[in-house]
Amino acid sequence: MKGLIAAGGNATRLEELTRVTNKHLLPVGRWPMIYYPLQLLQRVGVTEVLIVTGKQHAGQFIDLLGNGHVPARDGGELLFDLDLSYKVQVEAGGIAQVVGMARSFAGDDRLVVCLGDNIFEHSQAGAIGDWDEGALVFVKGVPDPENFGVVVYDAEGGVADVVEKAGIVDLRYDAPPSNDAVVGLYCYPPDVFELIDELEPSSRGELEITDVNRAYAQQGRLAVRRVEGWWHDGGKHWADLAEVGRKIEQTGANK
Repeated sequence: MKGLIAAGGNATRLEELTRVTNKHLLPVGRWPMIYYPLQLLQRVGVTEVLIVTGKQHAGQFIDLLGNGHVPARDGGELLFDLDLSYKVQVEAGGIAQVVGMARSFAGDDRLVVCLGDNIFEHSQAGAIGDWDEGALVFVKGVPDPENFGVVVYDAEGGVADVVEKAGIVDLRYDAPPSNDAVVGLYCYPPDVFELIDELEPSSRGELEITDVNRAYAQQGRLAVRRVEGWWHDGGKHWADLAEVGRKIEQTGANK
C-alpha cells in the first residue's frame, strides 16, 4: 500500500495568504498543513508517499520535507520517517489527473490518496486496515452539499452513484441528492489507472475524481465509510485555518 498527497492549486479563496506560497505550507496550529496528511498516511501503515504539487512551489516542499525523514526542530521526536517522492503538475487538470500521475509510483500496489488540505481528528486507520478490495471513500454530512461531490443511495441504502456539485458541474441533478459529501481521502486498487484512462474532462475542463468513484459505484465495487470524528477542508477560507488549529490543540489530529 502506497500513499499519494495532492498538494497543488492556487487557493485563491485564501486571498493574500497564498500569493507567494502554496496553501499546504501555511501554518495550521503548530504545524504546516502538509504535515497532517503525511502523519495520517504514516499512521495507516504507508511508508512510501508521492507528493504532487505545482511547479511554482515544488522547491519549497523539498526544502521543508526533504526525503521524508523529518525530525522535530528541538532535536527530539522524529515527526516523519517516510520515503518521499515528488512530481509536478504543470497545469491544473483535476484530482483524477493527479491520481493518474501516480501510475508508475504505485505499480501493482493499492493507493491511499489524501488531499493535502484535508485534516481529520482520526486517521481512519481501522477502516483503511479493513479495506481489501474495490475502492473505498469516506463521507461526512455537510450543510452545503452543493459545493461537494455527494453520494447517491438506492432504495436499499446501497451506493448507486456519486454526483459532483449537482446543478453546477453534474447537470443530471438540479440539487444534491444527499448531504453526504465525499471527503478528500480515497483508497483505490491498482486498476484505478485503467478507469482514469477512459475519463473525459468535465464541464469545467478537469478529470473529476467523482467520475472515478462513480465508475466503481456502477461496478458495485465502491465502499463508503463515515468519517470518524471531525473533518476539515483547509482550503475554504483564511479564517478557518486559525479555527482548525485551535481544534487540533483541543482534540488532537490523526488519532
